[in-house]
Amino acid sequence: MGYRLSKIYTRTGDKGETGLGDGRRVPKDHPRIEAIGEVDSLNSHLGVLLAGLAEAGLEELVEVLAPCQHRLFDLGGELAMPSYQALNTVEVERLEAGIDRWNDELGPLKNFILPGGSMLVAQAHVCRSAARAAERRCQQLNAVEPLEGVGLAYINRLSDLLFVAARIIGRRQGVPEVLWQPADKPLG
Repeated sequence: MGYRLSKIYTRTGDKGETGLGDGRRVPKDHPRIEAIGEVDSLNSHLGVLLAGLAEAGLEELVEVLAPCQHRLFDLGGELAMPSYQALNTVEVERLEAGIDRWNDELGPLKNFILPGGSMLVAQAHVCRSAARAAERRCQQLNAVEPLEGVGLAYINRLSDLLFVAARIIGRRQGVPEVLWQPADKPLG
């Protein structure tokens, strides 16, 4: 593969516009750019989680989650080049299989849980919330420029996988889940 970035700065975005893969120039706050940015942010958060999982020797989770970074890059490509399709239903099914496998081990959730217990559990929840933010931005884009393919389903399922991953990480680390405790009801 040849060089993709020969120069990091181009100065073409200095006036608040950026280029899409199809040659169009759009404002940097365009819904498409917002969606790309949230997917990129999620990918960065996922990279932090993966580094921590590798350091902790939780390779089982790395094997499931590492391909998601590549698929998020694919999704970013789909968003940057509207006619390009990289994701397919097999990828959504792969996420569902991971969710089902881990969920079977965990059993039903009987209470709301909070993001915490360990740094890795908390980081998995940061990834989950970043996935939800990316999904919202993609849905906002979809409302003005309908998206093709399975990207919306993928990002939705990824947030579910990350929720279950947070619970599995806690189990693997022997860390109890932080259960939500409702505020006391006011008297009177």
